[in-house]
Amino acid sequence: MSSVDITVVADAEEAARVVAERLVEQAGAGGSIVLTGGSTPRRAYQIAAELEPDWSGVELWWGDERCVPPDDPQSNYGMAKKALLDRLEAQPAAVHRMQGELGRDEAVAEYKHELAEAGTFDLVLLGLGPDGHIASLFPNFPTLDVTGRDVLGSQAGHEPFVERISLTLPRLCNTEELLFLVAGADKADAVARALDGRPSHATPGSLARSAEGTTRAVVDRAAASKL
Repeated sequence: MSSVDITVVADAEEAARVVAERLVEQAGAGGSIVLTGGSTPRRAYQIAAELEPDWSGVELWWGDERCVPPDDPQSNYGMAKKALLDRLEAQPAAVHRMQGELGRDEAVAEYKHELAEAGTFDLVLLGLGPDGHIASLFPNFPTLDVTGRDVLGSQAGHEPFVERISLTLPRLCNTEELLFLVAGADKADAVARALDGRPSHATPGSLARSAEGTTRAVVDRAAASKL
């Protein structure tokens, strides 16, 4: 499995800024970006909107979503809409949100159809849970072994305990660049296992590497303390 290029920065704010700059670079170049949920990514989206208000050349996708309406506080799309989309002067060429309000099975079917012509992503952004999960792929869940599909439904494996929709591991890895953004001391064990340990179903992040290009991680000092 390919290695990860790890950048350690002072704190969560700096990590968010470094990733925001990369998002802006990709937005300017066009192509496709897969977004993730979480508080540190939220800050990265806010900074990215400040740095570049024109995202008209890029298409946005999501790595996972909760089965809730888009205006629900638990919605990953809803978070990105407030942090990024609502702050832009020029909207992305396309916004491919997962329709969690349809329920798990119907939302999966809709996103499968939407992904059919997507091709290789240009940039996939991932967070990392304290348990090592990525998107809605949780430790030791059978969903980690799913191949031949782009998107799947998942039972709740982490708070908030609602059903989920997630890209599969092979689809997340079908990208020119896979970029982890991780901050906080509570992530230190997971960072060590995911970025510098052996591949293991117990740590889904350890299985996520770009199949087409590079895998990078921007990690604050607290999260990197056990590397």
